[in-house]
Amino acid sequence: MAKDTKNNKEIKTKKHFFKDFKAELKKVIWPTPKQIVNNTIAVITIVIIAAAIVFVLDLVFDILNDKGINRIKSNIKSKTAVESVIEDNAENQEEGSTDETEQNETESDDTNVNSVDENEPSEENAE
Repeated sequence: MAKDTKNNKEIKTKKHFFKDFKAELKKVIWPTPKQIVNNTIAVITIVIIAAAIVFVLDLVFDILNDKGINRIKSNIKSKTAVESVIEDNAENQEEGSTDETEQNETESDDTNVNSVDENEPSEENAE
């Protein structure tokens, strides 16, 4: 008998739910077809206006980006390229000057050796 009372309560609650649901749907104020058309047109118009604003802002920022930021980037790249060329030239000049000094030192060592050899008496003559 306990099972029968549970089933009866479940059935009553389900019927009660659907009755309440039906009553609430009757209270809803449904829009007329004219209101639906007007509201749809309003929504589409607002979406188009928002899209146009975003499009215009995108174009403006793109133009500013091309004229401003990209120009700054190219200037920075060119400056760094010029600086690297200057550094390379300075390094090459330093290397060139060290090569020249080494050549001068070896030449002077050769002349010193030759001059010493010419001034010294040979061992054969000393004996």
